[in-house]
Amino acid sequence: MEIHQVNTKQGLQWLLSGFYLFRRAPLSWVLVCGALFLIAISTALVPLVGSFIFTLVYPALMGGIMQGCRALEEGKPLEITHLFSAAESNFAALITIGGIYLTGLILISGLAALIGGSAMTDMLLYGKRVDETQLMGVASSMLTSLLIVLTLSIPLMMASWFAPMLVVFHKMPPVMAMQQSLLACLRNLIPLLLFLITSTILVIICALPYGAGLVILIPTLYAAMYVSYKDIFLGEPIRFKDHETQDVPNHWHNTQDPPQKSEHDEKPAEDVIPQNNDSDSKSK
Repeated sequence: MEIHQVNTKQGLQWLLSGFYLFRRAPLSWVLVCGALFLIAISTALVPLVGSFIFTLVYPALMGGIMQGCRALEEGKPLEITHLFSAAESNFAALITIGGIYLTGLILISGLAALIGGSAMTDMLLYGKRVDETQLMGVASSMLTSLLIVLTLSIPLMMASWFAPMLVVFHKMPPVMAMQQSLLACLRNLIPLLLFLITSTILVIICALPYGAGLVILIPTLYAAMYVSYKDIFLGEPIRFKDHETQDVPNHWHNTQDPPQKSEHDEKPAEDVIPQNNDSDSKSK
């Protein structure tokens, strides 16, 4: 699969296009993300394994949201059932992505606890105080553990970033999808950093007035992830089509001549969001 290397400013364009996608169906977006939030809260209430369950099924839920984005682009309504639609045909592959991600998190956490030692673990988990003579050693161990967690967690998150979309839209095996996702993130590291830094600033700003702005921002971020997938893997912006029109086929079998279009035929209406991509994309 071709992976495009986009301009740095595309990191901002993804957010703008994501907000435009949110504006197409704001109420539906709020309902879908609200349902996702309720699922996260419900699983968190399950003792011991609740957070593990949500991490395991999250790629399936995210894949459903991405299918909802494609439905909006095709002029169809976004429905709350889209949240579960990806699991109908790709459940095993998406759960595998969640399992690999969960296993990676457990291994990274175990390694950090091993390096930090029992003193750090007792302080973080049980709030146990340490003596002043041990404080410098514990602080040094915590810093080392934090650096290891960041070093190993970032590639793991990159591998999971586009993987659900590649499974849902391209039927890739989960391991290959995670490999392609990691490669795409590495090739577009600067735009992704700009996207993440800007998103973090917006989260802080939107969280200030009692978190009301997050109602708009969270759906926008999910929509922006879909836009970034199209930009990097398909090399095209999002295009909205009216549901009453039909696409004209752009290829035909050799045994069939293409139909002749009359001058009275109308071209399907499309609403194209321009991607400010001034220079040609580099592709692998």
